[in-house]
Amino acid sequence: MSINRQQQTNMVTDTLDTRKIASLTGWLMVATFVTSIPAYFVFYAPVRDNPDYITGVGADPTFSVAMGATLELALIVANVGTAVVPYALFRRYSEQLALGYVAARLVEGLFIGVGVLSMLTFLFLRQEGTAGADTAVGEALVAIYDRAFLVGPGIFAGVANGMILGYLMYRTELVPRGLAMLGLIGGPLLAAVGVAIMFDVTERGSTAQALATIPEFIWELSFGIYLIAKGFRPAAIQAGLHGGLAGNGRRR
Repeated sequence: MSINRQQQTNMVTDTLDTRKIASLTGWLMVATFVTSIPAYFVFYAPVRDNPDYITGVGADPTFSVAMGATLELALIVANVGTAVVPYALFRRYSEQLALGYVAARLVEGLFIGVGVLSMLTFLFLRQEGTAGADTAVGEALVAIYDRAFLVGPGIFAGVANGMILGYLMYRTELVPRGLAMLGLIGGPLLAAVGVAIMFDVTERGSTAQALATIPEFIWELSFGIYLIAKGFRPAAIQAGLHGGLAGNGRRR
């Protein structure tokens, strides 16, 4: 028995619950904020501001660092999930971009993991008393965390969420193009300021870094909230069943 094109479309749509995919992707994107912000600005702050804690001075940071590490482990899962969960949908439009997004998120997660290990090593050396009175060890571990954060949630987040995801959303119109433009603007800015810090053109925590982060911050948060509230645009989903990016022309 032959199956016409509309039946095939319905079968594929039924196989992929795009509304559920959108909702889960949105919640995972929001989860990256819920986990990363407290970890960086609250739980790791005592150690990042006081590397000499490694020698045993000051308040015991065990709970704070352990909480930060736990949140960042959840962050890694959420980061990778934002690319893996919608992969089956995204590959309809471009398998290369879908795979690229997964790969970039995995690399970002790897650098987050490096930062977690540096903080847990800091905690271990303090607990064991093996650092002695050498604050340089604490400064080195904090520097590793900061640089891992710069490359992972900094440069690679700009590449993954800004450039790759932003371009994919702009071309497919799975979300409004005006929203996707934030990613296309914010991603390159975030990556560029990260590279500028590496070359000592600007400082970490500078006004330039703060300003470059804003468009990417708004894009990622807005993307997550949009998917939770509305999901991917139905017309764009149907277009994806008929030729991917090539078949998805601008709709009037």
